[in-house]
Amino acid sequence: MGNRRRVAERRNTRPAVIGGVIAAVVGGAGIGAYALLGGGAAAEDGTANPAAAQPRTKSVKTGPLSAAEVTTTAQRFLTAWQRGQVRQAASATDDTASATALLTGYAKSAHVENVTLTPGPRTGDKVPFTVKGTVTYKGVSKPLAYESALTVVRRASDGEPRVGWSPAVVHPDLREGDTLVTGEAGTPPVKALDRDGGELTAEKYPSLEPVLDGLREKYGKKAGGTAGVELRVVRGKESKARKLSDKTVLQLSEGTPGTVKTTLSPRMQAAAERQVAAKARASVVVLKPSTGEILAVANSSRGFNTAFQGSLAPGSTMKVITASLLIEKGLASADKAHPCPKYFTYGGWKFQNDDKFEIKGGTFKASFARSCNTAFISQAPKLEDDDLTRQAQQVFGLSLNNWAVGVPTFDGSVPVQSHAQMGASLIGQGGVRMNPLNMASVSATVKSGVFRQPYLVAPSVDGRTLATARRTLSASTLAQLRDLMSYTAAYGTAAEAMAGVSGDVGAKTGSAEVDGQKKPNGWFTAYRGDLAAAGVVQAAGHGGETAGPIVASLLKLGG
Repeated sequence: MGNRRRVAERRNTRPAVIGGVIAAVVGGAGIGAYALLGGGAAAEDGTANPAAAQPRTKSVKTGPLSAAEVTTTAQRFLTAWQRGQVRQAASATDDTASATALLTGYAKSAHVENVTLTPGPRTGDKVPFTVKGTVTYKGVSKPLAYESALTVVRRASDGEPRVGWSPAVVHPDLREGDTLVTGEAGTPPVKALDRDGGELTAEKYPSLEPVLDGLREKYGKKAGGTAGVELRVVRGKESKARKLSDKTVLQLSEGTPGTVKTTLSPRMQAAAERQVAAKARASVVVLKPSTGEILAVANSSRGFNTAFQGSLAPGSTMKVITASLLIEKGLASADKAHPCPKYFTYGGWKFQNDDKFEIKGGTFKASFARSCNTAFISQAPKLEDDDLTRQAQQVFGLSLNNWAVGVPTFDGSVPVQSHAQMGASLIGQGGVRMNPLNMASVSATVKSGVFRQPYLVAPSVDGRTLATARRTLSASTLAQLRDLMSYTAAYGTAAEAMAGVSGDVGAKTGSAEVDGQKKPNGWFTAYRGDLAAAGVVQAAGHGGETAGPIVASLLKLGG
C-alpha cells in the first residue's frame, strides 16, 4: 500500500470498554479503608447555591487531576454504589441520568445484592476494582465476581472531578444501551459441535466465544433445548446495530442444551488459534472454495469477532476485485504493457506507490505482483463511479448485507464514490471496508470461479437461503486473474510468505493506512487447492510480513 495518508481509513467511534484492563491506587484496601464523605457526595451534584443572588461567572477547573481528586472521587462512587445509594453514586459521575438507570437496574433487574467493591492500585486517573456479590432469583443464589475499572475526568461544565461514565464501569461486557438482567434465559443453551462431532467450547477455542454466543442466539430455540436461569447482558440498539449477541455472565441453573453442528475443522481451528495467539490484534478465516464451508475462525483479541464482523479498509487485497474489473473492461491484460508511474493525480489528490517506486515498460502482471497503486488509479478516469461497487456485488457477492452464515457477520461495503475517493477505493482505501471472512471469500471465488456464500452452519439445518452472485467472470478474465495471483505468490510481494506452499496457489498482499496509526494494517489473502484463507494483523506493517505467515501456515496444514 502506498504512503498516501489522505486516503487513510476513518475509524468508527465506539464506546470505550475499560473494564479489567487498568491499574490504579485508591488505597490498596477495601471500601472500608476510606474516610467516608457522608452527605457531601449529594452536595456536589452541581446544583446552584440558593444563597447566591448575584450572577457570577463560574471558574472552570483545568489541568491534570491530582491524586487526591482521583482517590476522593473514586471513593465517593464506590462507597455509594456498595451501600446501594444510587443517587449519590450517580452524582459522582459525569452522566447522572445514565448512571442512575444502570445502577438501579443492577439491583432490580440483575438482582445483584451484598455487593463488595475492592479498589486496586491507582495509575494516574484510572482505578481498577473487584466486584463481588450474590445473584438471587426465585430462591436460587449464586456468587458473582469480576474485575472492572473506572476513570476520573474533569466535568465539562465546571472542571470538577467525576467518574467518566461508561456502562463498562458496571460490567466490562456492557456497551451503551445494554442492560444486565437475571431471569429465565431468553434462549436455551446449545452444544456446538465441529464437523467431526466433537464439542466446541470457549475454554478449548477462546476465539469461538462470540461465535458460540451467536449460535445460541440463532439456534437456541430451534435446537430442542430448554432454557435455564442466568444473569446475562441484553444488548441495546447500538450493540444490535453492531450485531453483538446477548452474553451469559452467570448461570444460576442449567438448561438442557440443544445440539448444533458446524463446519469447523478441529485441526484447522486449533492451528488458527495458535497462529493468531502469537500476534496482537490478528484475525484469520479459512474456508473451502468448493462449498463455502468455514473451517476456522480465530482472533487474538477477545470479545469481538473481527474476523467475521470487523469493518476495516482491506488495502491492496482489494486489487483482486479491481483487477477483475479492469480486465473485463479491456483496461488491462495480464501480459500486456501497463503504466506504473511514481505518481498519478486524480480528483485533486496525488497518489503514489510504496517508496515511490515505478515500473518502466512493465506489464499489468508485474504491477499486480508488486502492488503498484498508480497502475490501478490511473484507470479511474475511464471508470464510472459505480463500476467497482457493481463488480463487488455482482461477481463476488459482497456489499449486499444478505449473507446467512449462521452467526452475525459484516458482509463488506463497497460504496459508490466519486473523484479522489473513487480512485482510493480501487486500492482498498476510501470508503471500502472488509474483514478476513470477506477477503477469504474473494480468494475462494477466484479459485472456484463462482461465488459461494461462506457458512458456518449448513443451510439444511434451518432452511436458510444462502446469498448468490448475479454472474461469474468470463473464462478469459478468470484465467488471467488466477495467473496474476499465482505469479504474485511465486514472484511478487507474497512470495516470501508463500515459500514452501506447493500446488495450485495464488495470493495477494495488502497494507491499509489508518489515521492515528504509525504502521498500517497488514492483509493477506490466498488459496491453495480447495482451501482459501485471509488474515489481517492491525497496526503491524506490510501484509506479506505480518498476516502472510499466518495464512500460509494454515494453507500448508490443509495438505
